[in-house]
Amino acid sequence: MWCIPPEQNAEFVCAMENVPEVYHRRYDPKRPMVCMDETSKQLVKETRVPQPPGPGRPQRFDYEYERNGTANLFMFCEPLAGRRRVAVTDRRTRCDWAEQIRVLLDVQYPRAERVTLVMGNLNTHSLASLYEAFDPAEARRLIDRLELVYTPKHGSWLNMAEIELSVLSRQCMGGRVPDQAALAASVERWQKDRNANRATIDWQFTTADARIKLYRLYPQTQA
Repeated sequence: MWCIPPEQNAEFVCAMENVPEVYHRRYDPKRPMVCMDETSKQLVKETRVPQPPGPGRPQRFDYEYERNGTANLFMFCEPLAGRRRVAVTDRRTRCDWAEQIRVLLDVQYPRAERVTLVMGNLNTHSLASLYEAFDPAEARRLIDRLELVYTPKHGSWLNMAEIELSVLSRQCMGGRVPDQAALAASVERWQKDRNANRATIDWQFTTADARIKLYRLYPQTQA
């Protein structure tokens, strides 16, 4: 699906330039830069036992299936360090997102002074969600350790977490998955292997590139 950004739009341009500026900061373990995104997976049960492969014959599945709900996946990746964490959950409410932020700060990065979090504009991705999930003191404690950087609307391609989700989808979620437990186990194996390999993302797009290649998006000044 294509996202068509608005032309000559200062709000879009401002948010667009913020993201690559953050991406090209030097690595600092005390202030890690993490990208976050989420997706869902349709869970599908087989109605008949698949036939195993044989000589010259692949494994065969019946075309019939049984829908078994959906699961949500939260992706948190630190591109410069080659680390990622994927959480499989029942839902994607404000409180679900808030709990994942708590895990990010207290479990993944307990020693970090502040975590820079790049993400999209989904309505649940708001600091207000922390106040819905936790008491005010806890919400404020978490907020004080966060720097939020939002991709522009119609500019989700700037979020490197989308790249990780694409890799996850291709390598781990291509076939039928019967239930959430099976999905979580498969994702855990993928995550463990990819982290062991310290797979990173070589982001090349810069603010200078944007000003040339996406010139039509920039407002025409009166100078």
